[in-house]
Amino acid sequence: MEENKSNETTAQATLQPVTPEFKYIIGRKLGMTQIFTPEGEVKAVTVIEAGPCKVVYTRTKDRDGYSAVCLGFENAKKVNKPLEGIFKKYGVEPLKHLKEFRFDKVDEIKPGQIVTLENRFNEGEWVDVQGTSIGKGFAGAMKRHNFSGQPASHGASDRERAPGSLASRRALGRVIPGQRMAGHLGNETVTVQKIKVMKVMPEKNIIMVNGSVPGKKGSIVFIKKTTKAVRAPKQTTQVKSQVKKEAAKAAKKK
Repeated sequence: MEENKSNETTAQATLQPVTPEFKYIIGRKLGMTQIFTPEGEVKAVTVIEAGPCKVVYTRTKDRDGYSAVCLGFENAKKVNKPLEGIFKKYGVEPLKHLKEFRFDKVDEIKPGQIVTLENRFNEGEWVDVQGTSIGKGFAGAMKRHNFSGQPASHGASDRERAPGSLASRRALGRVIPGQRMAGHLGNETVTVQKIKVMKVMPEKNIIMVNGSVPGKKGSIVFIKKTTKAVRAPKQTTQVKSQVKKEAAKAAKKK
């Protein structure tokens, strides 16, 4: 009886989308294109297929020490034994990509609920997009760390792209850990902060953000409300002049 009740509550939860206050979603980068704004400006945008995602489980401060919601994206045919146990425990079908997002109001969020773009992100909002940068293999110091190179002076033909001195013979006499040298470039977790949402198409699960985001075409990205401060938009000269005219009319009436 208890199992049937839990299955019923889970089934009911799947029908109710998560509150729009939850500004997090998982998506897949589809590529880049350009669109025109209502003002006639052309903008380069990244097209992301975001959601639908499912709530797998929640974390609470009393039980786990922090509040968070775990989302899952894309159905999985097969998962390993530990993940299989988690999905079975919460009554959620196996999903490929999981990610925990810190969120305080987890009391009303239940496993199985759906997270979609509808009423979650609006055009003109600012978001942070996190992903894994493209791996470029082994690279030299100039390409990896944006060094300018050494002068192409007389007799220095083999030093133009060299990194320069690495250590000091006087003090430690060894290369200090963290020294910027040649090595593996890319394949790192990168977050692009405060980029603008240009267009949202909830019926197609598509969101377009201004500029580029980390990762190659087809890679998984995480979209969330920006942590940066957002200033109020500046008034244009036309709006300012209109405000002055209205103020002058109000003064004449008095």
